[in-house]
Amino acid sequence: MKKSEYERELERLQEELALLQRWIRLRGLKVVVIFEGRDAAGKGGVIKRITERLNPRVVRVVALGTPSDRDKSKWWFQRYVAELPAAGEMVLFDRSWYNRGLVEPVMGFCTESEYQEFLRSCPEFERMLVRSGIILIKYWFSVSDTEQEQRFQSRLQDPRKRWKLSSMDLEGRSRWMDYSKAKDTLFAHTDIKQAPWYVVDADSKRRARLNCIAHLLSLIPYEPVPWEEIDLPERQPDVGYVRPPLAEQTFVPEVY
Repeated sequence: MKKSEYERELERLQEELALLQRWIRLRGLKVVVIFEGRDAAGKGGVIKRITERLNPRVVRVVALGTPSDRDKSKWWFQRYVAELPAAGEMVLFDRSWYNRGLVEPVMGFCTESEYQEFLRSCPEFERMLVRSGIILIKYWFSVSDTEQEQRFQSRLQDPRKRWKLSSMDLEGRSRWMDYSKAKDTLFAHTDIKQAPWYVVDADSKRRARLNCIAHLLSLIPYEPVPWEEIDLPERQPDVGYVRPPLAEQTFVPEVY
């Protein structure tokens, strides 16, 4: 896909996202979107394109870090429940409670009994969310072995992307087949009617972003909400106001 074509279509979709945002706010909808997939599959890229033109008070991103010892003692879903949306909000989870179904069992961070309990309880947890009125949407970004290798190499060579490549990413790549098996098991248990998995072919970043955003827009019926007419008021006159000397202020150096 040509860059010009991609940018033109992205701009159109972002205009629609702004309309959806206003609809969510005014109708008091509660929307949760989960982004999962292999490392370097492009989850962060699509999240960035979704949010870059939206109000972070309405559409926010949740990307939880490593749990503390106290967090580990909690019910598994407890940390994520605290991040669920109130009325008029959309929350995008950059990885989610599915860590217990993917990273943790593959890396040995949880016990077998904890893993099996997650597989049993996750579908019921999600059905409960849906019954409560939350719109729950789940995306799995699928990337090929060859494409992931190219993206890892790009991260190694580009100082702007080097932070994206963690020791966990490298370990995950060495366990490619284990992740594949864990993903298959996960889908078998959690691809439920109330909250199905939607798979995004992510080998082309541009197409994946557009396809995902277009699909997201199609899942939530919305209508354009007219804006109120606004008359900009006249600026207050500066009668009697004396501006302090500019020399008394500290300005940022004009390097450019």
